[in-house]
Amino acid sequence: MKKDIHPKYYDKAKITCACGNVFEVGSTIESIKVDICSKCHPFYTGKQKLIDKAGRVEKFQTKVAKATKLKKKTAKKR
Repeated sequence: MKKDIHPKYYDKAKITCACGNVFEVGSTIESIKVDICSKCHPFYTGKQKLIDKAGRVEKFQTKVAKATKLKKKTAKKR
């Protein structure tokens, strides 16, 4: 391997989740912050958790509401 071209490797890089879970892994970045981990992910916990980034949940809910209104209007016309 060539010297001085590879990034520094951290054996105990800290991963911090938004839920407060902290664990260590090997990485080229010393500390990483994540929004969701295996302790709080719905697939592993069995509980639904909404994580909203930039109002995406509200945006989706308004689309669903508009679609249901359109369905009702078209059903009344028939």
